[in-house]
This record gives sequence, structure tokens and C-alpha cells, in this order.
Amino acid sequence: MRLRPALDLLAQVGPLPEGAVVDLGCGDGAVGPALAQRFPEQRRIGVDASPAMLERARQGGSYDALVEADAARWQPNAPPALIFSNAALQWLPDHDRLLPRLAGLLTPGGVLAVQMPRQHSAPSHRFLHDIAASLFPDRFEPGPEEPLVRPAAQYWQLLAGFGEVQAWETDYVQRLEPAGDAHPVRRFTESTAMRPYLDRLAADEIPAYLEAYDAALAAAYPLLPDGGAIFPFRRCFFTLKV
Repeated sequence: MRLRPALDLLAQVGPLPEGAVVDLGCGDGAVGPALAQRFPEQRRIGVDASPAMLERARQGGSYDALVEADAARWQPNAPPALIFSNAALQWLPDHDRLLPRLAGLLTPGGVLAVQMPRQHSAPSHRFLHDIAASLFPDRFEPGPEEPLVRPAAQYWQLLAGFGEVQAWETDYVQRLEPAGDAHPVRRFTESTAMRPYLDRLAADEIPAYLEAYDAALAAAYPLLPDGGAIFPFRRCFFTLKV
């Protein structure tokens, strides 16, 4: 399930002109083998801000080069044929500037292909903020947070002037395994979406936060007889051919 959105995005990328294939926000290189299989003749470059992630990506052997850079400021040495970004740009603000900038980096006929989680309004992510604001109002603003990832139609409108755009959203329904003393959805979010909240809490404040979050999740995502849970997760996709 981890790679399915990336593979679904990759399936919408057609033939490319000459130029490099860039995995922007490559992380540990999970998408590298799929890019290597699809584009074996083109130079493949992984870009990430984390040296630790780049080292793990290097061990996979799917990239010709790895570059340590912030995706918001990265600049290629030559116009790439493909900028592929899987579940990375949701961490960056100001998409109105970021995405046109990336589009402008491509070689003629090149493709920008992006996938981002769009789960902010789902209980799994909304509860993270609502509970933090309720328990710790001195550190978290009340009310809904402004989502960084917009509806797919807005990205179509943003990029339509640059070339041919496709944009869509998909709900992936996945079954999460039992997680012992935690709700399975908590195990899913605690290493990603939950981290900014935990980082602002003291160690002795975290248990109360997790207990309240688990209780809310149990109502929104009832446990299956074996302790697992069904977890719908929405993702936003778009491709631009310049």
C-alpha cells in the first residue's frame, strides 16, 4: 500500500524527452526501483533535505546521483525531463509559487508529476489539532487549520497556463493491522502527521494527549474483531506536461 499511490502516479507519466528523471523529496528511495525500471536509459537523481534519508537511498542503488537540498530551493544543473514528487510537497508552503517554479525548470515536453496526502479534514488528522487545542490552548490555536494541500481542481487551475494538466483525487481504503495498546490509526499517524504536535509537548503531557486521541479514533474508526481497523486515506494527484 505504501507504494501504490506512487505507482498510480507513475502510470500517468507518458514518454519523456531527453533529460534527467528527478525524484524530488526522494526520502529513503522507496520509489527509486520503479523509476529505474520505467526509465532505465535516463539519468536518475534523488533530491532530499535529509542526509540520513539520502544515505538509505544510496544503499538502494537506483539513482545515478543524490543531492542534498530543500525541495523549495533546489535548482537543477540542466532542465530535467521529469520532476516526480511522491508525498513530499505537502510539507512545503506557498504552492502558488513553488509549483510554477518547478514547472519552469522542465525541459520542453517535460513532466511535473506530484502526489500528496489530502487527509487534513479526516478524523485521523483533524483530531490531532482539535485535541491539542483543547488540552493545551496556550500552544495551539482553536478552530480548523488551514490545509497546505488543496483540492485537485485548484492545482489544475494553477498549472493550466503552463501546459497539459491532469488532476484527480483518490481515496485508498486500507486495512491497518492491530497495534497492541494503541489504536491502529494512531500507529499510522504518529511518525508523520502527529510529530509536529508531539514536538511541542513535554514528556509528561504526551500520555494524556495520546489517550484522548485513541479514544476519539475508536469512535471514528471502530476496531475490527481482530483489533485492526479500516482506514480510508485521500490523496491528491496532478501531472503537467509543458
